[in-house]
Amino acid sequence: MERPISGAGLRIDQVHAHKGASAVAPENTLSAFRAAYGQGARWMEFDVSLLGDGTPVVIHDATIDRCSSSKGHLKDLAVADLANIDAGSWFDGFYKGERIPTLEQALECFAEFGLAGNLEIKRHKHQTSVEELTGNIHGVLKRRDPKVKISISSFDIDVLKSIGAMDPSLELAMLWDKLPENWRDVLADIPTKVIHLNYHALTLPFLDEVVEKGLLVRAWTCNDPAELAQFWPMGLGAVITDEPRYFLSR
Repeated sequence: MERPISGAGLRIDQVHAHKGASAVAPENTLSAFRAAYGQGARWMEFDVSLLGDGTPVVIHDATIDRCSSSKGHLKDLAVADLANIDAGSWFDGFYKGERIPTLEQALECFAEFGLAGNLEIKRHKHQTSVEELTGNIHGVLKRRDPKVKISISSFDIDVLKSIGAMDPSLELAMLWDKLPENWRDVLADIPTKVIHLNYHALTLPFLDEVVEKGLLVRAWTCNDPAELAQFWPMGLGAVITDEPRYFLSR
């Protein structure tokens, strides 16, 4: 069992740093993961998609436009191009020269600092092959340090089913912005017992039902501990947050 955190009353595994400590460092970068570690977080939520050459990289969007000083679509990039992309200056000049990490580099960072990964697989419109997407990601995961615990999440049901078939030992989490009416059937079809839900969609009756069914719910992306206070006693599993420091105290 993880040690209790003083003050917040949460366990370390109940606080997942969203794209790392993305409030204080450029999202989905090694610096963001290290910053989250410095704030006490040990679970890193991060996004993964493929470059045009099939390399899994840590990035949220289908382009590098928003989170770098360059422009371009992932499908037009290869791993060699990453050395020329500044993924830090857009956030702050202090991070000039920060790179978009490959999944392999992120997992090496996690192994170095004793971190676990909440990996969201992004299936962008250009990624027509689910098998290529999940297969390339799974190939990297198989080579990771076995001490690095991984949970896989996605908004895409087919992605979860595909990677779950490749490795039944992986925890799978269904991502939703709003809870669909058929949510019970979707979970049974994947199958999974883990839900990552927009915290605005949380209700006490829903949480009461899922906890009774033995399901786990993690709420994203909340940065104010007061907004989740009523849900922890009802069995909320974890928060995914840009501000792990607000939920962790030492």
